[in-house]
Amino acid sequence: MRQRDERASATLFAVAVVGVLVLVGAALGVVGAMVHAHRVAQSAADLAALAGAQSRARGADACAAAATVAEANGASVDRCTVEGFDVVLQVTVAGPHWLGQHHDLSAQARAGPA
Repeated sequence: MRQRDERASATLFAVAVVGVLVLVGAALGVVGAMVHAHRVAQSAADLAALAGAQSRARGADACAAAATVAEANGASVDRCTVEGFDVVLQVTVAGPHWLGQHHDLSAQARAGPA
């Protein structure tokens, strides 16, 4: 009966475990970056809509004010409409562009007088 040599089998197992941990870490990094980008987009949309509604109430250009605030918060305005005294807009923020992720994230907001 021959005995099998099991030298270096622990090394192979350790390399496999490290590979799995790196893959899981990278996936969690992408998810975290996407959540952060979505939060930035929603914050920029909310703040820009509020600025646009305040500007509209004062009689100024609501979409110009909203665009200024959105750009100051790292977003670009895709669509801005004024419905009465309400300002409705959609903004886009660049998403994480690594590990095959190439999508930008957008958010919508609406603001007006109470």
